[in-house]
Amino acid sequence: MTDEHANTDCLAPEPKPWINAIHAYVPGKAHADDGRKLVKLSANENPLGSSPAAIAALSGAQAPSAYPDPDSGELRAAIGELHGIDPARIVCGTGSDELLNLAAQAYAGPGDEVLFSNFSFSVYEIAARRCGATPVIAPDTNYGTDVDALIAKLSDKTRVVFLANPNNPTGTFLPAGEIARLHAALPPSVLFVLDQAYAEYLTEAEDDGGLALAATNANVLVTRTFSKIYGLAGERIGWATGHPSLMASLNRIRGPFNVTNHGQAAALAAIGDQVFVEQSRDHNARELARFEEMIGNLGNHGLSAVPSKANFSLVMFDGKVTAEAAYEALARGGYATRWLPGQGLPNGLRITIGTAAQMEDVARILHDLLERH
Repeated sequence: MTDEHANTDCLAPEPKPWINAIHAYVPGKAHADDGRKLVKLSANENPLGSSPAAIAALSGAQAPSAYPDPDSGELRAAIGELHGIDPARIVCGTGSDELLNLAAQAYAGPGDEVLFSNFSFSVYEIAARRCGATPVIAPDTNYGTDVDALIAKLSDKTRVVFLANPNNPTGTFLPAGEIARLHAALPPSVLFVLDQAYAEYLTEAEDDGGLALAATNANVLVTRTFSKIYGLAGERIGWATGHPSLMASLNRIRGPFNVTNHGQAAALAAIGDQVFVEQSRDHNARELARFEEMIGNLGNHGLSAVPSKANFSLVMFDGKVTAEAAYEALARGGYATRWLPGQGLPNGLRITIGTAAQMEDVARILHDLLERH
């Protein structure tokens, strides 16, 4: 290499220091280290697939040569009708991830703080660092969000508070009273982002009141997704609702034409098939309860399941068998799960609720592994 080339390399563009501080999001694996395709219980996808109506809509969507509706008008109208929300108070995004990032970008920056709980969704820290803000992590209680701990971490630099309910990756849940108590403690200048990616897995009695808060307060943003119970993870569709001023901010900085023709068509059809949603909710409730019971039967070996309200179970390994060993054993048995050392849970495996046969097989593999040790 010549001196000229060496000098050119030294003058290469440098990213902002807060970008270098980001640890890139790591998706759930679908293949073993040796390349074998695994049953994917690592990404919280719907084991029942997608609504037949949504699949049919994909084939009839507008041609890819044409730009999509930039405002996702029909989809916003359908979401509004289902949830009783004025469509003008809805913004659609490329999955809820885009909207979470936009919320931080719009309301926080260098010198500001973004607050969330320990063991929260890993995108929150990325969203904070991406806009140059400082992530602040409040202690958890039993792997769940502790409202008092969050309140104690508030400062005059806090600009955004993220909370997932149910939480990912732990599956824990805060009832409406706790959500309201946290919001009441926030100054009006702090944006409260309530991430409800798994809300459709809850019963009506378990409503955390987030949509009502967003309808009546100027500092509450609720985000949801079509990736989970609707089974449209591959199409990347999310939505957010809140005060018109919040919607205006997100619309200023979101990507133009951000939801594709196929995404809008599939989501619109999925909204219309609430029977599929109910079937998915019922399946998840039944198989989650069965799996938690099977894990409970292995408690004498140091296994426990954190009580979950989502479509996955966080299994903790506190005996002789480690979570890493279980992760490897399940991969040998044909299953991809989510081992979480990077999120501070080296003794935890997040396991998506699959079919009945899959969950029985996972429990069997774990039982056999424990018996050998």
